[in-house]
Amino acid sequence: MNKSIDTVNIKINGIAISVPKEFTILEAARAAHIEIPTLCYLKEINEIGACRICVVEVKGAKTPFVAACVYPVSEGMEVLTNTQAVQDARRITLELILSDHERKCLSCIRSSNCELQRLCWLFGVDNEVAFEGEVIETEPDDSAVHMVRSDNKCILCRRCVAVCKEQQSVGVIGTNERGFKTRVGCAFDLNLDQVACVSCGQCIVVCPTAAIHEKDQTQEVWNALNDPNKYVIAQTAPSIRATIGEDFGMPIGTDATGKMAAALRRLGFDGVYDTDFAADLTVMEEASELLERLESGKNLPLITSCSPGWVKYCEHYHPEYIPNLSTCKSPQQMFGAVAKTWYAEKKGIKPEDIFVVGVMPCTAKKFEVSRDDEEAVSGVPDCDVALTTRELSRMIKRAGLDFANLPDENFDVLLGESTGAGTIFGASGGVMEAALRTAVEWATGKESPSVDFTEVRGMEGVKEATYRIGDITLNVAVASGLRNAEEMLKRVRSGHKDYHFIEIMGCPGGCINGGGQPVQMAHVRNFTDLKKLRAQVLYNADRKMQRRKAHANPTIKKVYEEYFGKPGSEKAHHALHTSYQKRDHF
Repeated sequence: MNKSIDTVNIKINGIAISVPKEFTILEAARAAHIEIPTLCYLKEINEIGACRICVVEVKGAKTPFVAACVYPVSEGMEVLTNTQAVQDARRITLELILSDHERKCLSCIRSSNCELQRLCWLFGVDNEVAFEGEVIETEPDDSAVHMVRSDNKCILCRRCVAVCKEQQSVGVIGTNERGFKTRVGCAFDLNLDQVACVSCGQCIVVCPTAAIHEKDQTQEVWNALNDPNKYVIAQTAPSIRATIGEDFGMPIGTDATGKMAAALRRLGFDGVYDTDFAADLTVMEEASELLERLESGKNLPLITSCSPGWVKYCEHYHPEYIPNLSTCKSPQQMFGAVAKTWYAEKKGIKPEDIFVVGVMPCTAKKFEVSRDDEEAVSGVPDCDVALTTRELSRMIKRAGLDFANLPDENFDVLLGESTGAGTIFGASGGVMEAALRTAVEWATGKESPSVDFTEVRGMEGVKEATYRIGDITLNVAVASGLRNAEEMLKRVRSGHKDYHFIEIMGCPGGCINGGGQPVQMAHVRNFTDLKKLRAQVLYNADRKMQRRKAHANPTIKKVYEEYFGKPGSEKAHHALHTSYQKRDHF
C-alpha cells in the first residue's frame, strides 16, 4: 500500500506494512497479525505502559526498549518484537511479578484462564522463585456480598482502578501507599462493604488474575440440589444463552440456549426455566407504569430498574432520582415472586420449599437477592441464590458434562414460555424497545405495523429517539455504563433534554457485557467487539420468534387471569414491585 496522508509506512520484524498514523506499535503489530503480549493495557481504558510486558525494540530509539501499547508509529520506523533481548526482558519482568505473587495456581479460580499464567507458560517461567525478598501477605477482603479481593494475587496492573473510575464513574478503589508497599484498595483501607461500591463487577472481568473474583455460591446450589426437601428451580437471564458457550470453547456469538437447558436438567434441577418469561412480565408492569406516569405527569422521566448495579449507583450517588425509578422488581426477582406464589399454588408446593437459582450476567444480582422489600411471600426471599455465568460453567464442568455436544433441549413449561421482547432485555436498549412494543399498542389501541424500534439499539453509550404514540410525543433515551448514565443525568438536571422514559444499564452494552460474564483475556477484549457479537445472538433470536410482544405471551395472560388480575393491580404491586433507599456516599 502506498503512503497516504493518513498512513505511515513501517517495518515490523522486517515486514513492510502501512498503518494509520494514529496507531501505536501494539495496534500496528496486530494489523500485521503479530500479538505483542500485554498485562496492564486495556484499549481506551488503561493505556499507561506500566507493566513493561509489551516492550519491543525500535531501531534508533533513545532507549533500549519502548512500551508498544503507548508508543506511536512514525514514518520509516523499524520495530523488532521478538529479539532475544526483548524475550529476556519480558521473562525477567514476569519473574519479578512472581517474586511476591501468591502461586497457588492448582486451586485458583482463574487457573487456565489467567493472563499471568499464560504468559509464564509462553516465556518458560515456572514457580521456582528467581528473585527472593520480602513478601507482603494480606487477608482477602470478602466483606462485599458479591466479590472477593486479594492483594496476594494482585500484579498492580491498575486495570480495575481504571475501569472503576474511568468507565463506571465510581472510583472506590485506587492505589494506596508507594514503592514496594503499593497495593490496590479502598480509601483509608476501608473494606468494600464500607464504601459506595455498586457491585457491577466490571473490575472482575478486566482483572488478568484472580485478585478480584465473584463470591462463589456454587456449593450452596449443590447443597440444595442434594436436599430431598427442596424443589430447586433454575432461571437463566436472557444474555446467558449468548455467552456461556465461550466457557466451553465455542465461538463468541454462539447461541447456546438448548445446550444450557440440557445442562441444567442434567445437573438435577427440578425446573429449568427462562428469565425471559419474567422479562415479559416486567414489560407488562413497566409499560403500565409508564402510561400512568404520562397521564399524571408525576415523577417523569420514568427510569428503568432492571439493572441492580445502576439502581445501587442511583441510591448512593443520585438519591434525588429515586422517585423516578420504576418500582418494578427486576426480572430475576419477579420470576422468584411468581415462582413462590402462582407457581407454588399450581404445583402444590410450599413457597419455603422452593429454592430459586438465578443464573445471571451480573454480580450485582448477588446484592439484589439480599435487598429489602424483595419478598412476595413474607419471610421467603424471591430468589435464593444468584449465580454468575462463570459459576454455572464451573458446575457444568465439575459434573463432567460435555457441554458443546449436549443435545438442544427446550425449557420446561409454565415459566419457560417467553417472547422476543423478553429475549432482547440482555442488550442495551432492549428493555426500552420491549416496553415500547407493548406501551404503543396499549396507548393507541391498535396493533403496530412494526415491532422494531431500531433507534434505541446499538452499543453507543447514549442513544435518543422520539416516537409518536397517539396524541403523545414520547422522548426516550438509553444509556449503558455508569459514566454514560452520569452524562444522561446531567442532561436531565440541566433541562437541556426533556425525556419521558430512560433506560439505564450499569454495564457498557448491557447485560451481554455484565460483570458476571465469561472472562476474556485482554488480547481478545482489545481487538474483538464482544458486545456486538453477543448482542446479535439476542436480536437474531428475537427476529425468529413467533411472538415478539410481551403482552402476546399466553402464559403471562394466564398469570394475570388466574392471580394478579391486571398490570399494576394491588396484588401485582405487592408481589412484583419494590422500594428503594438512600445510601451513604463516601
